[in-house]
This record gives sequence, C-alpha cells and structure tokens, in this order.
Amino acid sequence: REAHASISSGHTFSGLASYYGNEAGRRTASGQRFNQNAMTAAHRSLPFGTRLKVTHAGRSVVVTVNDRGPFIRGRVLDLSTGAARAVGLTGRGVGRVVAEVQ
Repeated sequence: REAHASISSGHTFSGLASYYGNEAGRRTASGQRFNQNAMTAAHRSLPFGTRLKVTHAGRSVVVTVNDRGPFIRGRVLDLSTGAARAVGLTGRGVGRVVAEVQ
C-alpha cells in the first residue's frame, strides 16, 4: 500500500454528508463507472482508493473514495446510495458523520 503524505491512517474528520445515486453508469473522477450500490464516496481532496470508516447515528460502513465532491458548501462527503443506506442516511438525505481513514 502506498503511503500518502497528505493523509494518514487513523486521521478523522467530521461534518455533513449527503449522498448521490442518480448518476449510475457515468464515470467518476477516478475513471471508474459509478455504481450506486457500491460502498464508495466522493471527497474533494483525499487520494482515490482511500478507505474511510464512516459513522452516522451509531452505524458504520467502510467506503472507498473514487470521486470528487461534494461541491456544496459545508459538506465533507458524498456517499453512494448503498453506503448512505447502510448507515441510515437516506431518510433525511443529509446527516452528520465521522469519517476515519483506514
């Protein structure tokens, strides 16, 4: 596993996360096809392939960063629909999360 100077395992951040899922089939910023059921997330600057343990309302899921975003002020992550469903975020659409680099 390559070392990234900008981010290290165990680093945590928190903030508002949203989710997206209507872009199925398009290419993500990393070049992968977007799959709304995959456990993926978009982040503005983390390296593609970074794994994050995302916790919301006591439920956690591990996602892989494969896209850029969210581009809405105040948001820290955009989760795929599948990942959002896994942590119970789909009801309100936006929620506070804590993410830990794995």
